[in-house]
Amino acid sequence: MKLPVLAASLMLAFGAASAAPDLSPVKAKPFIWDNATVYFLLTDRFNNGDPSNDHAYGRKNDAAVARGFLGGDLAGVTAKIKDGYFTDLGIDAIWISPPVEQIHGSTDEGTGVSYGFHGYWARDFTAVDANLGTEKDVRDLVAAAHARGIRVLLDVVMNHTGPVTAEDPVWPADWVRTDPTCTFKDVKGTVDCALVKNLPDFRTDSNAKVALPPFLVAKWKKEGRYEREVKELDDFFKRTGYPRAPRYYLMKWHADWVRKYGFDGFRADTVKHTEPAVWKDLKTVASHAYEDWKRTPAGKEAVEKMGNVPFFMTAEAFGHSIADGRQFAYDDGTKVDYYNNGFDSMINFTLPRDAGQGYEKLFSDYSTQLNGPLQGVTVLNYLDSHDDSHPFDPLREHPFEEADKLLLAPGQAQVYYGDETARVLKIDGAEGDANLRSFMNWDQLRNNARVGLHGVAEVRDYWARLIRFRHAHPAVGAGVHQMIASSPYTFKRTYEKNGVNDRVVVALGLPQDRTVAISVVGVFGDGQTVRDGFTGKTAIVADGKVKFDTRAPVALISQD
Repeated sequence: MKLPVLAASLMLAFGAASAAPDLSPVKAKPFIWDNATVYFLLTDRFNNGDPSNDHAYGRKNDAAVARGFLGGDLAGVTAKIKDGYFTDLGIDAIWISPPVEQIHGSTDEGTGVSYGFHGYWARDFTAVDANLGTEKDVRDLVAAAHARGIRVLLDVVMNHTGPVTAEDPVWPADWVRTDPTCTFKDVKGTVDCALVKNLPDFRTDSNAKVALPPFLVAKWKKEGRYEREVKELDDFFKRTGYPRAPRYYLMKWHADWVRKYGFDGFRADTVKHTEPAVWKDLKTVASHAYEDWKRTPAGKEAVEKMGNVPFFMTAEAFGHSIADGRQFAYDDGTKVDYYNNGFDSMINFTLPRDAGQGYEKLFSDYSTQLNGPLQGVTVLNYLDSHDDSHPFDPLREHPFEEADKLLLAPGQAQVYYGDETARVLKIDGAEGDANLRSFMNWDQLRNNARVGLHGVAEVRDYWARLIRFRHAHPAVGAGVHQMIASSPYTFKRTYEKNGVNDRVVVALGLPQDRTVAISVVGVFGDGQTVRDGFTGKTAIVADGKVKFDTRAPVALISQD
């Protein structure tokens, strides 16, 4: 079967599809979070590094389609880090789903038997879920990432516990509320309530002193760590002066993952369902933990490798749009500035819809927001995720357009695992969000299987070229956007901040039957040598234009 023109041109012009262009001659600019490309993965669905831990706590193979544990684990993620998978892609940070110990049992709330493979149904925030591995596996993952200059984000949940099952008790009433169920009509009906039925809501509003849940006391005693955990809690409350209220226990437990392992930031789950000030306090506690970790041998080594960057937090306030600026609005009109409550970034929920626009409107609108109302903070863009039921391209019919619009849009970029390999977001027999959570399609990548019109390896190659260019140039995600020409569509991004200066020109939709001159006027001067990050080719600017001798659909231009 004949390859489509684009895929064929990639293979013929640039060699093996698995090899992105070598960007080593171009010295990458200092890392800034505002330009980060973040790879989000569900640990259980990514790679199975240790089959011996596939069934823990008596869990069974009785789940509905894609709603049980499938074997992915922390060791599997580490193996891919060490294999260079993320380095070859140009990834700046890996966001892993919560690795904390999940409920042992299962639930059936209308979508079939389900287990906590996703990490959002916590039972013990101080322990690693045995299906995912051990404390050593967490340490190895973060250390392997840091050794390669990659940061790691931890997904954290302050809003709720896991569901109550026959194997999993409800937390005490002074810790959680089990009703009413949220109506989402106003702040009270969004915050002071259980998110859904049988998902107990932490009393993050309470300042009342609470004792440790009896089931945790019994568990820790059985595991031989009760005295240690209690002493650490006593030290924490004495040091901080915080009341022994539920939210501060949770902050201490989440910050311990930072202090012990060196996580570089948090992605906070369900933030609009919790009082905003909770997150500001969490940022304070976690930042102290991060600075403590930096003073350890592993922390000192990481700082030397990656630079001394503050602790980072991004937030999921479902429905928040870049167009909202700094103010998230609840349904009753109440507005909250989450950026003023601990967050450096907010997940932008509207790119899947905005991506239907043309390139120039999309890019210019986003740049205007980020360099206006959102100046000093940013958004994390995505086109699909683990729980958005309206992904931009679920059947992966337009993987190159998806790459262009996600990776070249101003702001941070979230690559959801398999975006770069055309992992189809539809599973036969699955219901709801389970369709978004298939196992990573490694076999398709290995065999360059066809998904739609394209070979998977060619899709990954295209994504890698764009991500590596982002990695090398903060101007791509954090710079100011301006169109240079409409045909071929060409734009520039410029970044000047804190002593870092970066300029790039990007041209999209280039013809494949001939080479064309690309305008770089006002960015690069005549006689300058520039490099195309897509092909690795260099050329000299003449009359405000540059022409590369290799045909490619995209040009990613920077000074050589």
